[in-house]
Amino acid sequence: MEYRKVGQWGLKVSAISLGAWLTYGSDRVAQETAIQCIRTAIENGVNFIDVADIYARGQAEEVVGEAIKGYTRSDLVISTKAFWPMSDNVNNRGLSRKHIVESVNASLKRFGTDYVDIFFCHRFDENVPVEETVRAIEDLIRQGKILYWGTSMWNASNITEGVAVAKALNANRPIVEQPEYNMLDRQFVETGLETALERAGMSMVVWSPLAQGILTGKYNDSIPNDSRYHSVEWFKDHLTQEKIEKTRQISALAAEMGTTTAALAIAWVLKNPLVASAITGATKISQVTENLKGLDVKITPEIDAKIEAILQNKPVVKKYA
Repeated sequence: MEYRKVGQWGLKVSAISLGAWLTYGSDRVAQETAIQCIRTAIENGVNFIDVADIYARGQAEEVVGEAIKGYTRSDLVISTKAFWPMSDNVNNRGLSRKHIVESVNASLKRFGTDYVDIFFCHRFDENVPVEETVRAIEDLIRQGKILYWGTSMWNASNITEGVAVAKALNANRPIVEQPEYNMLDRQFVETGLETALERAGMSMVVWSPLAQGILTGKYNDSIPNDSRYHSVEWFKDHLTQEKIEKTRQISALAAEMGTTTAALAIAWVLKNPLVASAITGATKISQVTENLKGLDVKITPEIDAKIEAILQNKPVVKKYA
């Protein structure tokens, strides 16, 4: 396993990590299978497990808490997030002091641990002063319930404001941003966010490095019956013919290189020097080990040029046979 420093701070995370979004605690993955996936990842050197309170309405945190029993807590980097509504309660959402404090305390109970390594603000909250959010997080850091904090899907302006407010308050600054980033979905990261993160000394831990499974190549020829396409409604709009055609070409290149489409896609994400970790998902133990192959793929300047040629072109749209 390769371990990367998070921004300019001392924390190190595994270059490939495991996330619980849309998988653990849900009907899609049996709890025992989820636990086996998590433990397989840890036993293969993964030290970073990414969760959020909203994932399966807290049940994902409970599954992760069960899975990490028996491991030395200090060997792991466990994260959670808050922002999205957890109930109909008008205060059980957002980045207010009330919600952050109550959310973190609830997450700790579900994990069965005294602290989380990273707390992420799961989105930017236009309705709450950034000062209120930063002060709440700072208090939790001083209480030892949070060690570091970060942001998720905050744009360059949001990041700049968050860092400036933390500095003005002499509070702990965010160390990491968690954006969506992959070969097929790169605009959010590559239109100003990278510059803001560099200035702030922050890293990225990116979600959906495989574009919700598209970059595994599973949709190249047809739509599998057990795929996310049939269980997650919004994914149908995400799976476009243009993305499928580009993935077919990426798959052909991966075959030429003697690797898998997924491994090449993960390696592409990891070549970005701002990326500390690629957060992968797994519903089967085999997927955990397959994703780790991304560490073995070397993207030369020649390969990188071929990838860019594929991604920048507008391929002929093809329909399924």
